[in-house]
Parts: sequence; structure tokens; C-alpha cells
Amino acid sequence: MIQPPALPKHRGVRAGILTSLATVMLLAGCQTGTTGFGHAPDSPYAPGTYGTLGDSVDGLIVGHRLTAAGEHELALKAYKRAAIEHGFTVDVLSALGSANLQLGRLGQAEKLLRRATQVDVNFAPAWNNLGVVLMETGRVSEAARVFRIAFGLDRGQSAEIRENLRLALANQGNPDYDPANNDTFSLVRRGSGDYLLLSEI
Repeated sequence: MIQPPALPKHRGVRAGILTSLATVMLLAGCQTGTTGFGHAPDSPYAPGTYGTLGDSVDGLIVGHRLTAAGEHELALKAYKRAAIEHGFTVDVLSALGSANLQLGRLGQAEKLLRRATQVDVNFAPAWNNLGVVLMETGRVSEAARVFRIAFGLDRGQSAEIRENLRLALANQGNPDYDPANNDTFSLVRRGSGDYLLLSEI
């Protein structure tokens, strides 16, 4: 077995070697633009801790992304987190109601969306999505009235809201209307200066 070379016995030489080794190890742990062991100076996290993007992203944004991906149960959890972050704003209530609607929880969806329309009577997406719930539960006449409110608030700019109103009016008074066969009504949410399609029910 090969033995490592012994350090020189002279105390001054041995101390110098140990100091050199310590310096090399210290320099190896440092990197340019960091403050020790790879920690960037502008990082919001303490050295040795690592955060994820999901920890700081708005719950509403996360929920909208999950909804777009069809992950409605996870979206609902994100919207609940948004309620803690923002309180029960009209956007949060509308999102919670829409997520429950996607999961088939129509009673809960209706309660949340009605509450959203009370928080902000001028919020067209909440009225539209409430109309979808009413269509799903076979209350076509009330749905047509609600879609008409959404249409008026939107000033006819959203193609989805226009189409929902048209379909509701076409089925108004139709005794053969069957919500189970309905797959054309669209949910909307507020986007950047416009309404964005959530999905089709």
C-alpha cells in the first residue's frame, strides 16, 4: 500500500502548507458574482435555501395555468391560496366558482358566482359563468337573462358571451332542452384588458 508523503517536520513549513491548503479550499468554494458557496448576491433566498417559482407566483395566475391544462382540482387549490393572498375579490370568487363548475360541483359553483356578482355587479365574466351554471341545471330562461346582463356589461365585445346568449335565447322555451347534451357554452375570465376563454363546458 502506497503511503502518502509525510509533511515536513519543520513547524514553519508545515504551517505554511496548511495555510496554503486552507486558502485553496476557500477559493474553491467561491465563485464570481456570488457570496459564498454559489449564492448570488441578488437572490431573495438566504444562503443554503432554495425557493421555487411556484412559491412566489400569484395563486390566481397558477390557477389559470392549471385550468388551461385541464387540472381543475389543482386549480381549485391554487384559487383557494389566492383567496388567502387577496381575500374574496370578484376575480377570486369567479375563479373559485368556475373551478367548481368544471368539477361538476354545480351548487357550490352557483353560490360562489352569485356572490361574485354581488361583490362587483359590473363584472361580466362572473355573470357569464353564472349563466353557464344555470344552463347546466336546466334553468334556461334565467340563464338567458343572466347572459343578457353579461352581454350588456361587455358591450358585445366578447364572442363567447355573445354566443352563450344566442344559444340560451335559441333554447328558451324549448321543452326538449337537455343540459346533459350541452357542450357549447364557454366560461370566460378577465385577462389583460380583455376577457379570455377558460374552456368549454
